Amino acid sequence: MKFSDLGLSAKVLAAVEAAGYTEPTPIQAQAIPEVLARRDVMGIAQTGTGKTAAFTLPMISMCEKGRARARMPRTLILEPTRELAAQVEENFEKYAINHKLNIALLIGGVSFEDQVRKLDRGADVLIATPGRLLDLFERGRILMTGVEVLVIDEADRMLDMGFIPDIERIVKMVPFTRQTLFFSATMPPEIERLADQFLQNPVQVQVSAAASTSKNIEQMLVSAPKKDFEKREVLRGLIDNATNLNNGIIFCNRKRDVAALNLSLMKRNYSVGSLHGDMDQTARTKTLDGFRKGEIKLLVASDVAARGLDIPDVSHVFNYDVPNHAEDYVHRIGRCGRAGREGWAFTLVMPSDDKYLAGILKLTGDDIPWLDGKAASVDATEAPKRPRRAKKEDAPAKQAKDAETSEEKPKRAPRKRKEEATEPDQVDANVHQESAPRQPRKSESNERSTDRSRRNNRDKDDGGPTPQGLGDHVPAFMLTPATLQKD
Repeated sequence: MKFSDLGLSAKVLAAVEAAGYTEPTPIQAQAIPEVLARRDVMGIAQTGTGKTAAFTLPMISMCEKGRARARMPRTLILEPTRELAAQVEENFEKYAINHKLNIALLIGGVSFEDQVRKLDRGADVLIATPGRLLDLFERGRILMTGVEVLVIDEADRMLDMGFIPDIERIVKMVPFTRQTLFFSATMPPEIERLADQFLQNPVQVQVSAAASTSKNIEQMLVSAPKKDFEKREVLRGLIDNATNLNNGIIFCNRKRDVAALNLSLMKRNYSVGSLHGDMDQTARTKTLDGFRKGEIKLLVASDVAARGLDIPDVSHVFNYDVPNHAEDYVHRIGRCGRAGREGWAFTLVMPSDDKYLAGILKLTGDDIPWLDGKAASVDATEAPKRPRRAKKEDAPAKQAKDAETSEEKPKRAPRKRKEEATEPDQVDANVHQESAPRQPRKSESNERSTDRSRRNNRDKDDGGPTPQGLGDHVPAFMLTPATLQKD
């Protein structure tokens, strides 16, 4: 099948051909005709399969008719992160090169004024994160009554980031007659409930099993020690010995670990940069551009980079921390092995990560081997066991053992307390020390003498006696003799 068989407009087909694409991916081939038919679509596909083009291409074709009005966008695309929203904007700019569409991007970390000016001109396509969209709506800068197509992308990520209440609020703002496109890589029960709530008689497009991983990625588990400096040493060994390492992303669960690991690698002269949610948008964009251009070889990131990074030639992914949510593992390793390329994913597993590892194995159904040759099965009970601390002995057995030990060991003389003195001289010294008043420090005595001299000098006149009454400062009119009038 070719793109020309999907019903796209001639201008869109020309842009796709100019971009170098001839055949659609499976999800594009199934979703695009349904979107053009104005039906609600629920798409399930793993990351890197072309989900973004599956809704951007038909939306561009549909926007050829009609005109945007001020502050009333015609289409709305909701994304969980700034990076993913910016990625969608790049797709629209690439495929809408033959169109005159106004595209507005509403994300945090940038100026309000520029975004408001685009909205005032009218937006054919509005790409936004939920927080900034609601902020501008509450300021009265945007109206949602003109939305014809609503796209909720990366719905499972929206759930993980706590955006579901915001999404439900936004859905109530748009017209009931809109067309809704719902895309997700995984379908937990909460996402199914939202799909039933938002979609009307949807067409389900599923090109792979939910939460499946790409077969182009070679996955490996690595045993890691608990101490940070030893764990970092294991990571550096993986990086140094990795084959075909073009560039790689190192994922951490916490932002502070991202900063600490980035600093550690920088001190050892690795080409590295960091990316996490607390960074301002300018720094995030600069880091991503450097990583795309090859100026940065390793990117230490939180899960903010697990989705939305369209860098086709990422060769390696290193999970420095096992993700707490099994779905995040699918998205993390999906950053490599894109567009049919080979990828390698290494996950550092500590003894305390067995529960999270079991969830990943159960969700993906993959038999992930260990670096030492062992295999991890889907069943958590079959996963390799690590040595754990010895269990505490029962209380009766422990008491008996302690009694035997105490009989064998000679009894020690009771230790003397510090306050007990054996020598008379020491007793006298202690008593004298307790009864003697505390001697002021030299600085304190100097300050007190200075203050005392100041108080005394205030009442003295050149060292003479203290004046009584007015002293020498008697006004002249009071020294004039008074004259009495006679009756």
